[in-house]
Amino acid sequence: MASTNAATDGAGAQPVMAGDVTQRVGIEQVGRRGVDPVDLREKLIDAAAAEFTTYYYYTVLRNFLAGHEDYKAVCEDARLEDRSHFELIAPRIYELGGTLPFDIRTLADRSGCPDAHLPNTWGGKASWGLQPGSDAVSPATATEILTVLLEAERCAIRSWSAICDLTHGKDYRTFELAMRILNEEIEHEAWFVELLSIERDGVGRPSGHFKRGDAGDAPWSSNRPFYNP
Repeated sequence: MASTNAATDGAGAQPVMAGDVTQRVGIEQVGRRGVDPVDLREKLIDAAAAEFTTYYYYTVLRNFLAGHEDYKAVCEDARLEDRSHFELIAPRIYELGGTLPFDIRTLADRSGCPDAHLPNTWGGKASWGLQPGSDAVSPATATEILTVLLEAERCAIRSWSAICDLTHGKDYRTFELAMRILNEEIEHEAWFVELLSIERDGVGRPSGHFKRGDAGDAPWSSNRPFYNP
């Protein structure tokens, strides 16, 4: 029978008392297995911020792949699946007693990956196409855009791999969610390696994948129907 006294558990934290709604056994068990729940949820906020901002930047990058409909289709899959990653991991932040930042600017500043700016826009500060009477013409080649997409995916792989390492065998729920996201990020990298290799180098390096049947299908990270708490 579970203890209901105030004695501390093996990790030095007090067990959750019967009827206590100020604490969570799900957090307690993570701590008992050697993962700091506060540190973990902060890492998840940074990772979630990266997915959300990448979704935004990929919207811009996809549009400026003008004339390359095949590239745009693959970028669209990655874009929508990054949104799915944000949706998948956000509830876990709250389960661990945290919250997303209340201001979107704070969220963007928390991103665990560099901003995936459209190339040749001075870090996103260029204004053509934003002023009355000016056209939004592309300042970047397909090669330059595909390079940004590839490096964004590589940063995501590193981030989610670190979270998998941290939680493996200790926080089963976070590990399972992070692993699902990581599976798709690895696929995304393979896609952009293939596209960049043929566009820049004229060398075919097969990804082993085809574009999704439906845009942003997210076979690993989405729930059916799409889970939006």
